[in-house]
Amino acid sequence: MAKMPPVQQLKGRHLGRILIKMGILTREKVHECLSVQKKRGDVKLGQVCLDLNLITNEQLCIALAGQRGLEYVNLDELTIPEEVIKQITPQIANTYRIIPLSFDKSRNELTVAVDSPDNFRATDDLRTLMGFEIKAKVTEPDAVEDALAKYYKEDESGGINELIGEIESDTDLAAFEGRDKSIDLDELKDAAESAPVKKLLNLVLLQAIKDKASDIHFEPFEDEFKMRYRIDGVLYEMVPPPKHVAVALSSRIKVMANLDIAERRLPQDGRIPLVVGGNPIDLRVSVLPTMFGESIVLRILDRTQVDLQLDKLGLVESDLAKVEQLIHKPNGIVIVTGPTGCGKTTTLYSALKELNDKETKIITNEDPVEYDIDGLIQCQMNEDIGLTFAKCLRSILRQDPDIVMVGEIRDLETAEIAIQASLTGHLVLSTVHTNDAPSTIARLVDLGLETFLITATMEGVVAQRLVRKICTSCKTQFEPTEEMLMELGVTAEEVGGKKFYYGKGCKNCNNTGYKGRIGLYEIMVLNDELREMIMNKASTNVLRDAARRNGMRTLRENGLSIIYDGITTIEEVVRETIAAEE
Repeated sequence: MAKMPPVQQLKGRHLGRILIKMGILTREKVHECLSVQKKRGDVKLGQVCLDLNLITNEQLCIALAGQRGLEYVNLDELTIPEEVIKQITPQIANTYRIIPLSFDKSRNELTVAVDSPDNFRATDDLRTLMGFEIKAKVTEPDAVEDALAKYYKEDESGGINELIGEIESDTDLAAFEGRDKSIDLDELKDAAESAPVKKLLNLVLLQAIKDKASDIHFEPFEDEFKMRYRIDGVLYEMVPPPKHVAVALSSRIKVMANLDIAERRLPQDGRIPLVVGGNPIDLRVSVLPTMFGESIVLRILDRTQVDLQLDKLGLVESDLAKVEQLIHKPNGIVIVTGPTGCGKTTTLYSALKELNDKETKIITNEDPVEYDIDGLIQCQMNEDIGLTFAKCLRSILRQDPDIVMVGEIRDLETAEIAIQASLTGHLVLSTVHTNDAPSTIARLVDLGLETFLITATMEGVVAQRLVRKICTSCKTQFEPTEEMLMELGVTAEEVGGKKFYYGKGCKNCNNTGYKGRIGLYEIMVLNDELREMIMNKASTNVLRDAARRNGMRTLRENGLSIIYDGITTIEEVVRETIAAEE
């Protein structure tokens, strides 16, 4: 093994200088490698040295560790005690590619081996997830792989049953039984630091992120404590832990989110930043006091799971052209509408990403900011200090924007400022909550807007829903019953020759038959006829008929087309849409 000078002598130095200090290369050899690197262009010096057979992988790993001020460790020479291995669950070890080496209980310090000096984020997450002080050492990726196979075997079930058994037999946690109101602060802190509680919460978090869940729910009831997570819009229940662990779990989540663990009477909101598998994950924490304890919901914001491109959202070619046309207007208002959780924010961000260039200033006004996008000025609402959509929007207009996104138009004041912004040459994108595109007009009138202002500024409305896609691994053709077709609002004659599919359920989709979601859209582009109808205060049904005559495909009609394309099922479209009235 190479001679290792003190780490402080290597930290921050150039790699060539470190290899010289380690006695591996001479100055001449380093200059030779630098010349080769210059000719080869975008290649790192370490790779050049390896390619020329001047150093080994182990020597490069030692040098790179020293450059970061970290020690190198050879795992082959170590036997790690079982009590140290048990400090980290198999799931965390495999997710973060780390091996615990030693644990100092008095200082709460865990020393771990990481597979790369760049894997420092794993140590940050371990502090958050486990509450340890972390000291990192570096080893080779192959050594970590071998150690994971030796000490940890990934449990497909996540070991949740074993953990719940550990919690049930924990006498300290059992002492919380029936004591929801009479627990002092020190007891709460001890509960939050309990090893079984940390392990259970980490297992639930990592499993939910792995399964691409959007939310995790921790729900206390009179006689039980439920854990559920939402995948593709549907809630699935996990194995419930004992009810007395609820206080400890909620305290642990609050510690991780930097919330007040002593406050159990008022709602609280926070966030937990993590990096899982190299991907930044943001957990938004909402704590709500209920009759039987604190209900906690974690919203998982994983930017890597969202493809912010308009052509990937599920829009058919004609509808995509309409949306492109709407968002490239020089001014006016474009509204995206639909119920909570239907993907409105994703659609707006996809539009903004397309519009985002060096010549355009875009400012967003959101509650909360869900995705951080380079080039956008993003403002977070905070109604507790009086920073409302309306107040922020007034200030945004003094910032010389070209395009403004308002998270939601929920009152007359915000609507009026959005109108003024569009009248003064800005493109305004926003959302409201209505069932379909034509009923958005009635909603704006209900808020108190004058019809002449709506017709002067409104360019179009995009209504949307999300339906689950059939799992491609277990997709199966079938013949729908007459009742199914009636629910869909079509006859056997109308669907003659069309093929229908469903998912049987397999390991790939957790036996649900579905994997992922796709958008259904209804796009109403305002023209002179529709504007005149709005001025004359026409009903929503009359507006809908006119919009359909002018080429608007309803949510149900778009749903039918993706059923015929074999993308989703009859049940999904029936659940998310209503039949278009002829």
